[in-house]
Amino acid sequence: MGDSPLRPDGTLKVRGEFAYSSDLWHEDMLWGATLRSPHPYARIRSVDIGEALKVPGVSAVLTHTDVPGTNLYGLEHPDQPVLAVDVVRYHGEAIALVAADHPETARRAIKKIKVDYDVLTPIVDAEEAVGPDAPLLHHGGNIVRKVHIERGDQHATADVVVSGVYEVGMQDQAFLGPESGLAVPAEDGGVDLYVATQWLHVDQKQICFALDLPTDKVRLTLAGVGGAFGGREDLSIQVHACLLALHTGKPVKMVYNREESFYGHVHRHPAKLYYEHGADRDGKLVYVRSRIYLDGGAYASSTPAVVANAATLGIGPYNVDNVTIDCWGAYTNNPPCGAMRGFGAVQAGFAYESQMDKLAAALGLDPVEVRVRNAMSEGSVMPTGQVVDSAAPVAELLRLVKERPLPEAHDGPLDLTAMPGGVSNTTHGEGVVRGVGYAVGIKNICFSEGFDDYSTARLRLEVINGEPAAVIHTAAAEVGQGLVTIQQQIVRTELGIDQVTVHPADTTVGNGGSTSASRQTYVTGGAVKAVCEAVREKLLKLAVSRFGEPRSELTAEDIVAVLGDDVIEETVEWRHRPTTALDPDTGQGFAHVQYGFAAHRAVVDVDVDLGLVKVVELACAQDVGKAMNPQAVVGQIHGGSTQGLGLAVMEEIQVSQGKVRNPSFTDYLIPTVLDTPPMPVDVLELADPHAPYGLRGVGEPPTISSTPAVVAAIRAATGLALTRVPVRPEHLTTQVRS
Repeated sequence: MGDSPLRPDGTLKVRGEFAYSSDLWHEDMLWGATLRSPHPYARIRSVDIGEALKVPGVSAVLTHTDVPGTNLYGLEHPDQPVLAVDVVRYHGEAIALVAADHPETARRAIKKIKVDYDVLTPIVDAEEAVGPDAPLLHHGGNIVRKVHIERGDQHATADVVVSGVYEVGMQDQAFLGPESGLAVPAEDGGVDLYVATQWLHVDQKQICFALDLPTDKVRLTLAGVGGAFGGREDLSIQVHACLLALHTGKPVKMVYNREESFYGHVHRHPAKLYYEHGADRDGKLVYVRSRIYLDGGAYASSTPAVVANAATLGIGPYNVDNVTIDCWGAYTNNPPCGAMRGFGAVQAGFAYESQMDKLAAALGLDPVEVRVRNAMSEGSVMPTGQVVDSAAPVAELLRLVKERPLPEAHDGPLDLTAMPGGVSNTTHGEGVVRGVGYAVGIKNICFSEGFDDYSTARLRLEVINGEPAAVIHTAAAEVGQGLVTIQQQIVRTELGIDQVTVHPADTTVGNGGSTSASRQTYVTGGAVKAVCEAVREKLLKLAVSRFGEPRSELTAEDIVAVLGDDVIEETVEWRHRPTTALDPDTGQGFAHVQYGFAAHRAVVDVDVDLGLVKVVELACAQDVGKAMNPQAVVGQIHGGSTQGLGLAVMEEIQVSQGKVRNPSFTDYLIPTVLDTPPMPVDVLELADPHAPYGLRGVGEPPTISSTPAVVAAIRAATGLALTRVPVRPEHLTTQVRS
């Protein structure tokens, strides 16, 4: 542990030789395609598939009547139809499927399906949706979940009060590998699915539910994943491909194009957040009150957990004795929203950090100083009453980013790439103002609220060609974060051997949980460590019979001598310490396993005439507990910071009256290499005594503090309030205030 070995998939990916799920192929396979609703809300009067069936090369056209099991799926609540029955609730909802001998044939057949719609008026505002007079989109109402948290004096008053209303747009995960997979019918009446996903066993459970098949008849293997960030936690092609394969008796491949990908996965919840902060004249927080509305879209997905995160983390990494937070997750006719990196904490983070800047201005304090005066530390108490019982170096992180030298101002010959607008030659420096901004954030690590969060690891140890060799097998999804390498590092560390192979992730081993919540190194890493310990214990017992005396350690040569032709195989389920559900009345409880903290300083140049922003530098400091793989740690921090930068200044799915207006990478913008600034990183390693190796989840915290830091820097440059992200050029084309 602590080294950065070469990733086994790294060179292949750089060279374009890595096999992603969209590269899957099978002899005599068919291609699947999906008919999707052009309306955000409508009743289906009829579906006519007759003309589609006549298209040469078409093998099947399926509707909801062809779903053999229950025509519903969902991560936490099965409320989304596999194929729509009598109503569509969002723009892009799946209605029918086609299998054909060529993808173009399948797409032509899709266009031949005739659907008669009775178009309805969509509900598109989350705050209105949870109101008493809103029409009901689901039988149980429009509230997916509400969380209320109260602690301390609910009527506390303060000397200085600041309030604000903040909005966060709908961000997309924007993974580069579109949804894809291959379903192969099996002789036993089951199906084998090779798919890019984040959670094999939850996919399997939902597929079995829809196909009415036992788990031993639905076998999943992880295919190459081209990014995820939460967008592959829900089903996309999984059930559809399996339905077509079982119906036709042939392998069926499905690959979304980029437009369909925007319709085919969940997005980050748009949010509207009302905040009021009260402080004394020294800047110490007295109370925080908040109302948060999260737009969950048409179906629940992971909205209940996102609501809990936004609420429990809703005041940020600060000590506040008196807290009132109400958070709603709403059904609307907007696209479904669910998991995305940061998972509820991003939306809250933008609001509470904007408030801290506003409070600093009202008090005449430095924005870092007001944060330091209120910063959590080990032993602080969360709004839920949970004591933070490991390192919480919030003040230290803030000081680290503040004390870092600032980038130098432009000097010498003009470099257009360093200007807002870049090589478009919009400015030579006139009208460009520099600003600096700070932010810090908090994120829970692992699953919460009493969820049975565990992972399974199977280890096989034997002697091959005179050397000890291990095969480690988990169902944990490698989605680009480097988990394959971490598993190898743990086995090598624990057993002292070199030859370690990672078995492909599949459902022939027990559940590995989702690759989300920054949990895999913690939980699957914990399982791998535990199974290594079980194998080592067996080895030491065998060594007694071999050497005639007990030993505490075995070298690689000893292992060869002990094992001979024998094989040791162990399987272990490993769980972290338990959490508890929130009290439904007060929101109190030991809800989270661990907390992660990161701070950012952003430096920006703003062309105030054209409203263009250049992020000059985005420095980060983060506590990771233990840098298991230092290079991977910094890579995760860079990646999370870049996604936060994107939300700050460019990334938003434009939804108008429920319709997606920009489902392409032409119109949905993500940061390119030209938009991504230098990102210096300070890594702290303050061990968490409750975690394997003392580690702390890394991937999400930098996404939370990077967005408000960039916006704070833009505010500093322009003097504008900027209460919504992403910040657009039209928000900035106002004269700088004196």
